[in-house]
Amino acid sequence: MSDRILILDFGSQVTQLIARRVRESGVYCEILPFNVEPARIRDFGAKGIILSGGPASIYDKGVPTADPGILDLDVPVLGLCYGMHVIAQLSGGEVVGAERHEYGRTELQVVGGRLFEGFTPGEETPVWMSHGDFVETPPQGFLVTARSDNTPVAAFEHGERPIFGLQFHPEVDHTPRGVELLNTFLFDVCHCPSDWTPGHFVDMEIERLHQTVGPDDHVICGLSGGVDSSVAAVLVHRAIGDRLTCIFVDHGLLRLHEREQVEHAFRRHLGIDLIVVDAAAEFLERLEGVSDPEEKRRRIGHTFIDVFEREANKLGDSVKFLVQGTLYPDVIESVSPSGGPSATIKTHHNVGGLPERLPFSLIEPLRELFKDEVRQVGRELGLPEEMVARHPFPGPGLAIRILGEVTGPQLECLRRVDHIYIEEIRAAGLYDDIWQAFAVLLPIRSVGVQGDYRTYDQAVALRAVTSKDGMTADWFPFPADVLGRISNRIANEVEGVNRVVYDVSSKPPATIEWE
Repeated sequence: MSDRILILDFGSQVTQLIARRVRESGVYCEILPFNVEPARIRDFGAKGIILSGGPASIYDKGVPTADPGILDLDVPVLGLCYGMHVIAQLSGGEVVGAERHEYGRTELQVVGGRLFEGFTPGEETPVWMSHGDFVETPPQGFLVTARSDNTPVAAFEHGERPIFGLQFHPEVDHTPRGVELLNTFLFDVCHCPSDWTPGHFVDMEIERLHQTVGPDDHVICGLSGGVDSSVAAVLVHRAIGDRLTCIFVDHGLLRLHEREQVEHAFRRHLGIDLIVVDAAAEFLERLEGVSDPEEKRRRIGHTFIDVFEREANKLGDSVKFLVQGTLYPDVIESVSPSGGPSATIKTHHNVGGLPERLPFSLIEPLRELFKDEVRQVGRELGLPEEMVARHPFPGPGLAIRILGEVTGPQLECLRRVDHIYIEEIRAAGLYDDIWQAFAVLLPIRSVGVQGDYRTYDQAVALRAVTSKDGMTADWFPFPADVLGRISNRIANEVEGVNRVVYDVSSKPPATIEWE
């Protein structure tokens, strides 16, 4: 992979979106933390380097910065937001705190320059800003290439060397021509070929698996039946064949008929060795009396590993690895994927390694992919569309969709609600228009009237969002008649529920899941 881009992570929550945009353009890239050793940067052999944004102020003490030698590698460098401040500081420019912060949509006035070759000097174009500092004085030898009303140096570039800075975020959808700017850097400045495809990823990952897994080693896969673990399992199976055993843990937190669907798909359709473990009673016992969502995730994760350990011991000492379907959004919401300073949003039980007592190592072949990329890889591997296009389902299952303590009756209630919800979405022909849809059982009761009798039963919330990658999302605008049918069926067919509400929160400020 000689024609690749290196992204240094300074802690931005959208660093992975930079990688996504680069890969969408057909260029392979990797993310490393800002404090990686300079020798590793040199050995990486990138065609170009992108410095991400970050939450820090460059003039504060102890904040992230880069080795000055990064600008002397004879490799093009592009700094975004905080990354631009790093370039300015390393080169002798001046970064100051803004009297008026600039967040959201901003009109950029283009001056000119190499990255803006497709723009007309003097034209205005909308961009997405998110900063409290800005470059007041560009370093010597740098030219101002764009400005805004609040930012005198909204973009700059070196007059002779391929070093660039953008104060705004070209990687987000709210900068309409951001991809154009990134592509100018990738193709016109770095001269990268556009040849990274799902097929290329499959070939690369299979080769990596051949190098990782010895010829006598066996691998187990934690199969959930969702898109991520299914694609991970099929990818590993493509590489090592019958040395892969999938273990499906029925933790009792599944959707209706989930276990039967998994058994049918993997045993009959894909021909992959599958062990099914009924551990529902064990998980419910561990969750008894627990309401805190982080504690739920922790207990489910630990119990999951305990079950795996027992099953792995039955398979013998040849099992060396465990496969998990961890994705980029999982990683960035738990910890920066490569050790950078990103803030933790929530804990994912399939992120962060394995307990030391376990005798196998972790394989996460999809760790640097977004959900839509995983779907593309699944299609490349020949998975059926009904499996590839399935909505995401969290590892902790319905446990984090029951707000409060998880019990058997609550699970049965939510399963029936969820089944009706998805059934009606499919009947309306809307399933493929929605990125994720699910129901949440709320820890409240409300008064209702059913059959001329007063009821005091539970309420459920319906959630449906549109998204490209799960990093940001917006609520789906259901036709009123569809919502009406869903609500009517739930209230009439699910005992114990008398009220249905619809969640119209976006991400941010909310997350997609409620817990």
